[in-house]
Amino acid sequence: MKPIRRSKLRAWLGVRYYRFRRYTEWWLSDDKVARARSRNLLPHVIAEHRSPLLRQLKDVDMWLQHNKITNLKLAVSRIDSLILQPGETFSFWRLVGRPSRRKGYVDGMILHYGKFKHGVGGGLCQLTNLLYWMALHSPLEIRERHRHSYDVFPDSGRTQPFGSGATCSYNYLDLKLYNPGDEPVQLHVFLDDENLVGELRAASPSLHRYEVYEREHQITREYWGGHIRHNLIYRRIYNLNGELIEDSYVTENHALMMYEPLLEAGDASKCE
Repeated sequence: MKPIRRSKLRAWLGVRYYRFRRYTEWWLSDDKVARARSRNLLPHVIAEHRSPLLRQLKDVDMWLQHNKITNLKLAVSRIDSLILQPGETFSFWRLVGRPSRRKGYVDGMILHYGKFKHGVGGGLCQLTNLLYWMALHSPLEIRERHRHSYDVFPDSGRTQPFGSGATCSYNYLDLKLYNPGDEPVQLHVFLDDENLVGELRAASPSLHRYEVYEREHQITREYWGGHIRHNLIYRRIYNLNGELIEDSYVTENHALMMYEPLLEAGDASKCE
């Protein structure tokens, strides 16, 4: 987990290599990729989530946050109302396509080796995070997801387990969801005044309730001086009577911490 610094040339070549591999996979794949959309929303919400569009982040200029909204609107327009028929696969990048200035994308925040920089299309990870979290609370299968390599911010205000997001980078870090059921599932994603909002919809109400949680959370001090954060993500599935019917492993996370894991204790007398 010790970060390896690549030269600019090697990083450039690496990105082109992995993109070529992904293009080759797309050409040869026999996946049935979902593409059809319907303006008529399916009647039942089986999973939903929302996340704030604007957050005051340390050392991050707010103009990047505002530009992110522009990028999210463009990406959402390509996937909102998508129907995943039984046996079909959702691929984030095959639907959204490559972000470019020609398409209207602007510079947004991008994490690079645990630091912030700006790049065209930055901020789309908020959308893949939301889609992944909803998928964990639904019958959809996660066929591909990539964890964040860096833990950038402390847990203040965190409402989800550490490591429950999904990073993305065109086109080799994709998010792919598969519908194994016998009914279609519809993605409804939109922006309101304050939030990115997502719903998974179906023709029938959900027969299950899902609970996502972590196990074996730990922070390790590495020989080279950094700290790595680890955990396992699990999911419980309950029936409508509240009976546990499944408790299963989902994924594991390992992320380099970009802040000190332990804070010095303050003067207790000042808190009285």
